[in-house]
Amino acid sequence: MVVAFTRKKPVKLSCFAARCVRLGSLAAAMALLAACASAGVAKPPTQAPSDAVNALYSKLDQASQNYDTALRQARAGDYSGSQKTLGESLDTLKNAAAECGDTSGCDPQRFFSVFDRLLRLKDGSFLGDQGLNDEVNPPQTGLADDQMGVASLPQAQRSVTLLHGQKLSELIAMNGAVKAALEMWLTQWRPNLIDAYINYEYMRYEMWPFYRKADLPEALLFGIMAKESGGKVNAVSRSGAAGPLQFMYATGLRFGLGTENGFDMRFDPAQAARANAAYINEQLKVFNDNLELTLAAYNAGEGRMRRLAGSDPSISFYDPKIYGQLSQETREYVPAVLAAAWLFLHPDSYNLRFPKINGAPAIITLKRAASLSELTMCLGSAGGMNEGWFRTLRNLNPRLNPQQSLPEGTRLHVPRLLKHAYASLCVDGPWPILAADLHNAAVPAVDRAVVKKQRARARRARHYRVRRGDTVISIVRKLHCSSVQEITEMNRLKHHRIRIGQHLRVPDCR
Repeated sequence: MVVAFTRKKPVKLSCFAARCVRLGSLAAAMALLAACASAGVAKPPTQAPSDAVNALYSKLDQASQNYDTALRQARAGDYSGSQKTLGESLDTLKNAAAECGDTSGCDPQRFFSVFDRLLRLKDGSFLGDQGLNDEVNPPQTGLADDQMGVASLPQAQRSVTLLHGQKLSELIAMNGAVKAALEMWLTQWRPNLIDAYINYEYMRYEMWPFYRKADLPEALLFGIMAKESGGKVNAVSRSGAAGPLQFMYATGLRFGLGTENGFDMRFDPAQAARANAAYINEQLKVFNDNLELTLAAYNAGEGRMRRLAGSDPSISFYDPKIYGQLSQETREYVPAVLAAAWLFLHPDSYNLRFPKINGAPAIITLKRAASLSELTMCLGSAGGMNEGWFRTLRNLNPRLNPQQSLPEGTRLHVPRLLKHAYASLCVDGPWPILAADLHNAAVPAVDRAVVKKQRARARRARHYRVRRGDTVISIVRKLHCSSVQEITEMNRLKHHRIRIGQHLRVPDCR
């Protein structure tokens, strides 16, 4: 677990160490990969490999060689063909690794190591200086071209981004902590990961431009948001951190997230992303581009991390002098963010399928008064959103009270796919009428005087001596003013057990 990724001190691994990635050309990288595949990373077996093992190792060599093919395709402009070759190579590796586990004398670690290296190359390193981040021509929507262009980028094109000139995936050390976090995201936290992805896709056009302008990778933004709030703009933690990226009040003020017309700017996804990008870049400068220490500072506080790092900002996050002094929350937070970012880059390689989301934005003008809650009800599952649109509508309109009725003519930010659904479902017909009836239903009022009298009576208590044949239920019936739960809690009874002669505290019902 003692692995750091700093630009100053690359981790010393095997043939597949960080130095392998920094070769001048892909041909050199492929030569090294082929050598690694032949030499392996484990001790050579004492006897010659069997034919079955040699056949699997041949698949390993072929998968490595296919990257030369992918490079030629990319240079010829056949990017779809190049990606297909890369995907087939990775699939070959995964299948061969599975067979290796059942084949005597085969070393699975050789496959896992090559798989990890090729997966990192798949992020776009094989293209050399030719990146995949060129934007497509955005359709006309009435919103800023920059916003719409970002929202319309295909996944394969937008995920290849740099952190100060380095591929993010080259900075994520695949150590035990990150692997454990990957398992959590793929199992217990999987629903949260999917929800975070859906929420992010609809807010992407607001948040991603600030990260792109700050020369920070989109996957990092997603990883932080997934761990911090799951993409809920109204999230507030027990410690008072607020918004999709969970800024504390004082830190938010330092980065321009104050109050505007009574609205806490920490809840604005665009402004939160701007402030977060500024904070990350500030701390990267402090910690010599050590991303792990920067993330730890975001969670535990920059002052604490500076004291722990001392005069050596390139020290590993996993150094006992750092790691052992951090809270369990921070020790889990850093690898969890990195693991979520890694899955954002490589979902297919972990048998993960993010839903296809059309996050193109639009604006609708209300044709009749309605609240966001009413719109959620009348929209139903339009566009295949089985969970309903409440979260998305609230995320895109964070300044609005979702329960407050909005007058006709109010302009709302919505996903573009809801424009037609709104016109057909929420303007006329039965659904807006039903939604308004449910939303405006009268809830019985609470008589405060009666509540006060009951609480005062509950504070008065007398004692009851348990007689033969008594049970908690029979005692409650005698009192006419209490409940089994109240008697149980007042006397801390376990399983309603009482004994003859026991004195119980009971409410004074007079």
